[in-house]
Amino acid sequence: MAAGADLKRRDQTNADMRFFGHPRGLATLFFTEMWERFSYYGMRAILVLYMVAPAATGGLGLPTARAAAVYGLYTGSVYAMSIPGGWLADRFLGARLAVLLGGLAIAVGNGLIALHSTAMLYAGLIVVVLGTGLLKPNVSAMVGGLYSEHDIRRDAGFSIFYMGINLGAILAPLLCGYLAQRVSWPLGFAAAAAVMMLGLAQFLAFRTTLQHVGGRPAHTPRAGPDRTRSPLTPEEWRRIGAIGLLFVFSAIFWMSFEQAGSSLNLFADQLTRNSFLGVTFPSSWFQSVEPVFVVALAPVFSWLWLSMGDRQPSSPAKFAGGLLAAVAAFAIITYASTLTSGGRVSPLWLVLVYWFQAVGELLLSPVGMSTTTKLAPQRMVGLMMGVWYLSISAGNYLAGFAATFYRPGPEALVAMFGSVALLTLVSAIILAALIPFMRRLMGTVR
Repeated sequence: MAAGADLKRRDQTNADMRFFGHPRGLATLFFTEMWERFSYYGMRAILVLYMVAPAATGGLGLPTARAAAVYGLYTGSVYAMSIPGGWLADRFLGARLAVLLGGLAIAVGNGLIALHSTAMLYAGLIVVVLGTGLLKPNVSAMVGGLYSEHDIRRDAGFSIFYMGINLGAILAPLLCGYLAQRVSWPLGFAAAAAVMMLGLAQFLAFRTTLQHVGGRPAHTPRAGPDRTRSPLTPEEWRRIGAIGLLFVFSAIFWMSFEQAGSSLNLFADQLTRNSFLGVTFPSSWFQSVEPVFVVALAPVFSWLWLSMGDRQPSSPAKFAGGLLAAVAAFAIITYASTLTSGGRVSPLWLVLVYWFQAVGELLLSPVGMSTTTKLAPQRMVGLMMGVWYLSISAGNYLAGFAATFYRPGPEALVAMFGSVALLTLVSAIILAALIPFMRRLMGTVR
């Protein structure tokens, strides 16, 4: 009876096409994630700059290497906490409650950072990490829950959802960056807290669109054996193995991508002309460039996957394409680094870097989320989304480590950025060779 009711509910969900041909609940999750990402990327755009800024200008005056290490530890921990966050939702809270509690914690954490002291910075980062661990995997798991496994709208739905992420990422540096660098650092972090509360208000106002997804589990662990505890089948183990392989290549991609908030952010602040047509702007505004490209390209990719239908490339092939785009981005910044001996370089170099990063992100990130929800056993979707975000965590840790080698000199920059490009290229070649094997692991999932 329970299985039949679940199937009927999924059929009803698949017939829901009220949001641009997608379920109405996608709109609620779209805006919830948009404002949460506004909060995250607003803080991310100014975090390293705030830590290294001299105390005389309102910053903390930390050494660059220490600031990069703290940044990597923070961003890595944000995604690492997705594992316990997904598990708690699967076993106790349900995704809807986890998202609500997580959003509240994120707002509180940013408020603590706005109190402007090193101690409050660390305390606030810890609270934001805990909150994001609850919110991030579970809002994505609910997006997957809006579609059946073989609904061809799924990848397109995740691309639309991903556009919401990047709308927040566009607006955040413009507002938070301006407030922080032109008014006061604490005001930038306070703005990040305020918009998170706006996202939660929207989530609560339209919660009825999510009644069929993200509820509390029917059984608690104390109730004895149930679906949550049943042994995995051989097919499920193969699918989990595919998730594990995608994990490795996802981590490599995010290692390169997440230089944006650290080494590329410092490159923008210290070595790039922060002006256009005679108008100067805060260096943190460069953080809005990549998401602008993502928002512009997301509908194109969504249309492309829908139009290709069953003929579209497999998920591993899309991953390989994303890695190659990352290689192109870091080949460009490596070359631009050779020009810094003559002074600050044109902002167009970073614009070109972020173009390729956007292409890589769209080929890998929404596809990775979608594929994880398809491959994961239904009773473990939240946990497996946590595993997906753990790959991003690993990439962020590696990104923070790589950024500690940042030095303004051309030789040091070429060595650091060139190493990132080479490692990513080798990973793309290996993944391309593994595509046939991975497709066998994935079975009917593409």
